[in-house]
Amino acid sequence: MPLKTVAPEILEGLAEFDSATVQNAAAIVYGGYISEHIDYSGPDLNPYLYDLDGSGKATVGYAMTSTWTPLHEPVPEVTGRHDYMDSIAYANAPTIVVQQDIDLPPRRGAIIGDGMAYQMVALGAVGAVTDGNARDVPGIKKAGLALWATGRVPGHGPFNMIDHGIPVEVAGLRILPGDILVCDGDGVTRVPVDQAEDILKQAHEVREREGKTFAYFSKPGFTLEDWESYKANGIP
Repeated sequence: MPLKTVAPEILEGLAEFDSATVQNAAAIVYGGYISEHIDYSGPDLNPYLYDLDGSGKATVGYAMTSTWTPLHEPVPEVTGRHDYMDSIAYANAPTIVVQQDIDLPPRRGAIIGDGMAYQMVALGAVGAVTDGNARDVPGIKKAGLALWATGRVPGHGPFNMIDHGIPVEVAGLRILPGDILVCDGDGVTRVPVDQAEDILKQAHEVREREGKTFAYFSKPGFTLEDWESYKANGIP
């Protein structure tokens, strides 16, 4: 199924905002807060590698979902690993590898390392978001792949990709194939493709409102009279 995309400038625009601002903006577009399970990642997702170029921008791309087992020989794979890599290679857009460890027990072996990272970057991936463990993290950094994972270990056993292009769950966040992910030091905010443009517009408005608040409370000589004025009238 072809990847549904937005104009590149929308992705570039979202990258100018942190994941928290995008989450605030999304709540406005949605008409209120939605379940955290379809909104943003939980606290057990570690931002191991981000802002690799020092720009301060978020990592933004389309979710390429997959499930893996790093400990035991599984039932036959539903699809081959090359098929998954092809979905990254031929997306013609920045992609984020999304992995869920479904072994028993899960989150025990590594499901991403530096060898995979070099392949993924060469094929167009800009980041990896993993419900499971990473290894070779310094090598992943050298490869240029941003990385969020729920843990780190040094090894794995029999290693297999089971399926891809399916809904997965990463650190309590339900991610669908092709979702736009905005990733930074706080974690991951999910942006549905159909609402990305509206969320970007709201993000600009959120930033403007917050900027006025920050300026008001950081002005030199802030007084209790200023506080009382704020309580009565809000930000002027």
